[in-house]
Formats: sequence, structure tokens, C-alpha cells
Amino acid sequence: MGIQTTQCGGQTVQEVDLGSDLVLFHQADLGYGKRRVLTNVNLVVKNGDFLAIVGPNGVGKTTILKTMLGIIRPLKGRVLRAPGIRFGYVPQQQVIDEIYPLTTLEVAAMGRYPIVGPISRLSKKDLDFVLSCLEKVGVLNLANRQFRELSGGQKQRTLIARALAGEPDVLVLDEPTNDMDIASEYAIMELLRDLHESQKVTIVMVSHLLNVVVNYAKTIALVDGGLKTMGSTSDVVTSESLSKAYGLPVQLVDCAGKRVVLAGGETDG
Repeated sequence: MGIQTTQCGGQTVQEVDLGSDLVLFHQADLGYGKRRVLTNVNLVVKNGDFLAIVGPNGVGKTTILKTMLGIIRPLKGRVLRAPGIRFGYVPQQQVIDEIYPLTTLEVAAMGRYPIVGPISRLSKKDLDFVLSCLEKVGVLNLANRQFRELSGGQKQRTLIARALAGEPDVLVLDEPTNDMDIASEYAIMELLRDLHESQKVTIVMVSHLLNVVVNYAKTIALVDGGLKTMGSTSDVVTSESLSKAYGLPVQLVDCAGKRVVLAGGETDG
């Protein structure tokens, strides 16, 4: 098993030949300084997966993402990454300073600089690729609009385009539907489904809303004071496993071809 090390954000990132796996957490304790947030995390991101990391707010879901990206180191254990892996990260918090009059195209083009270098000018080929990313997420018609004038859903699509502009192996999203209305939430999840199925993008998504991801993700990791369980959505999303993970009775209801998770009840509906 060949191992390489690279630098990311001032941290040493270990890369290893994992076969079809892209990222592997092995008995990893995660946290900040001396403060442990999660212990004994075992998690794998497989090539072509749509993984949803789900759990209440404040239990360490974002900490998993930051460790995956190499922003922070595991306090114990190992986090291994496939050689040369590239991540496209869509953070939870808005990171674009809207004081600056940036266009939608300019914001999306930021994601291209890890490919061409921070002091290089984007070529026509690069710009065409960024425009194709805007087209993929449905905001090409807004390329020349001021980013700060966009709706919340349009801004989120632009940030996804920015992540795609870096040609990532894994698209990583932290609460991408946070504070959205139901229509925008649905549109973003359908966009992610299309990117995964049509564009073959591997997706890792964090959400505290199990109902948002249950009909989209292939694999689910439940986090609540620790990584309680991880497996295929069909195995994890049962009334028995969810009741055990959340510590209360959970009922699953089929509604218009969708699965809905409800507190209360003891069996699958």
C-alpha cells in the first residue's frame, strides 16, 4: 500500500492507494486542540457515492468535513485520501464579501484558480469551462449579474458552480439547503441528484435534516455524540435503526413515492 504526503492549508495530508475508495477514516478521534468532538470515527467515501452525514446541530458533522478536507488533523487514528484527490467545497457560511461588486461569473471563476494557479490569468478555455459549470447548475443566464443581487438559491447554485470549476473528485457540501424555503430546497437537492447521476459526481453532504437527504443519498452516516451508524440508505433508514440512533420512536411513511421520517410510531409505514 503506497502512501504519499502533501500539504493542505499548512497541514500534512496523507494520501494512500485506497482502490475504489477516495477517503478513509480509521478509528479517528476528531476535534480542535485538546477538545475531542468525535471519537473512534470509521467512515469511507467510495468513488461514485452520494454520502449524507446527518445528525442534530453541533454534534461534529462539520468537523468531519474539515478533517476530510485536511483543514484540521485527526487527534488520533488516521484519515487517508486517494493520491491527488481534489475536493470542491461548498461551505455552510456565506464566504463572499458582498461589498465587492463581483459578478456571478467572477465568483464561479474563483474555483478555477487551484487548477491554473493563484497569479495566472484564466484562458478562454478556462472561462469556457467555468461558463459550462454555470450552465450545469442552471445560472448561465445570470453570469453577468452582480452576485449580491441573486436570490439565496441562485447564490448557492453559483457556489456549487465555483466548486465544480476546480474539477473535483468529490463535491463536499455543508448544509447546502440551510435557511431555504421548500421550493429552493427541492431545487438544490434535484440539482445534486442530477450532478451525481448525469455527471457522475461523487458527493458528500452534511445536513441536520434527515428528510431532506433520505430520498437522495445512497449512503447515510448518522452522527449524534459519535458516528453511530453508517451504511446504505435502505439499511440505515429504518424505524428500528433511526429509533436507536435518535433515542425516540421513529416512523417512516411513504408519501407520493417519497419516504418521510416522522417522530413517533414504531414501525415502517
